[in-house]
Amino acid sequence: MKLSELQTEYDVIIMGSGVAGLYAALNLEADTKVLMISKKERKLSNSSLAQGGVACVLDFKNDSYELHIEDTLVAGRRANKLDAVKQLVTEGPRDVLKTIEYNVDFDRDENGELLKTLEGGHSRHRIVHHKDTTGNELVTKLLAQVEKRPNITLCDMTMATSVKRLSGGFVTDLMSGGEHRRIFSTFMLIATGGIGRVYKYTTNPSVATGDGIRFAYEMGASIKNLSYIQFHPTAFNSDGREQFLISEAVRGEGAYLLNANKERFMDRYDSRLELAPRDIVSRAIIMESRRTGSNKFFLDIRYKGKEFLSKRFPGISEGCLKNGVDISEDLIPIFPCQHYLMGGIETDLNSRTTVSQLYAAGECACTGVHGENRLASNSLLEALVFGRRAALDIEKQKKLGIYKVHGEETEKPVYGGAPLPRGMRTEIREIMQKAYFVIPDSGAIHEGFKRVTDILNRLRIGGFAIEPDYCEALSIATVAFIILREVCE
Repeated sequence: MKLSELQTEYDVIIMGSGVAGLYAALNLEADTKVLMISKKERKLSNSSLAQGGVACVLDFKNDSYELHIEDTLVAGRRANKLDAVKQLVTEGPRDVLKTIEYNVDFDRDENGELLKTLEGGHSRHRIVHHKDTTGNELVTKLLAQVEKRPNITLCDMTMATSVKRLSGGFVTDLMSGGEHRRIFSTFMLIATGGIGRVYKYTTNPSVATGDGIRFAYEMGASIKNLSYIQFHPTAFNSDGREQFLISEAVRGEGAYLLNANKERFMDRYDSRLELAPRDIVSRAIIMESRRTGSNKFFLDIRYKGKEFLSKRFPGISEGCLKNGVDISEDLIPIFPCQHYLMGGIETDLNSRTTVSQLYAAGECACTGVHGENRLASNSLLEALVFGRRAALDIEKQKKLGIYKVHGEETEKPVYGGAPLPRGMRTEIREIMQKAYFVIPDSGAIHEGFKRVTDILNRLRIGGFAIEPDYCEALSIATVAFIILREVCE
């Protein structure tokens, strides 16, 4: 939809079209006017790339809420918010079953029972999945439902350049091609995903530049634990900026980790071997690389055979083949890279931020469920639970009738200006890759913080043209600044 075709006022703006935003939209009432903004194609998000599955307790004979809670706490080094973890684990199964009503197709056995797999850090098989493309399945099916709702307007290929808090809500300035438009909303849900593009190498898509976190920060919202960054141990080792993820589920199905000498090595670092939580496996790989003097590491699942692998991991099999690797015959080259953000915009159990009428859900939010390290396949569950929670609380507040946004006169952005100098984003990514990777470099952190601060100040006062590259550079610089400031303190 063109910006000129949008209404001037909406009840809710949802920024982002991943699982959190989509599921929230489906939990809003039919009389609630919703505008959902996607920076690029509406299906492009961190959610759509999620491979493994959704962790939830559905089998009470062999599993329990208590075990899932304990696994989450252990992975998170017990820095988790316990009431949020309990809410996630106990409410999540109902949301997972609800997605089946929306035609989400989880894998089943010959008896029609949901198949459940095991991943690192889990003590039970509890992860439901759609082959190795669970995120894409969820996004596709939830989006199909959203597109049927007449109260929801989807606007993709659209960038928000600024968001400001008004007395009764928010004013959002939008850009799409050569068009600009100012929209007012009573409520806002930020569901913009991760910050991967702050790093040189990431599993995240190009849209993951931390825009929503910047907007919340600029409005005075509390940003918490932004330095809690997860580095996935098994990204396909290539020269590209966006790394192809080799899901945790591959190790869950029995893959071995090998060093440059083609030897298993995890027994040197953790008794759980390949099924240790992600942060431990990533650190083990870095330590082993220092021990062997090589950055060459591999996953080996050849012994499972071509028939099993092509059926269980069709997406990974195809992705590896595109890179010249047949996983039924070849070792898979891997190395850690940035993957997920545990911190973000601080929220309560109803996804409320510290700014009235502003909500956050999904990876951009700090709900507290993950602690210092996310347990595998808890992310899609978090998106469902807290996306729904945000929607229900918005409806509760809406029914009180005390909020009403007004089209106040505020200063409009001046889009013209100087061109953005080349290399700013690249420099920030180099700084983050060196200073704050799997094992942080304290010296580089302090030097990097000074330089990132200089870049951010220049972006703020430099009079640059408000274009997509500038907006993303400002978001990347803001996020890097908050992360490095946090670890410097």
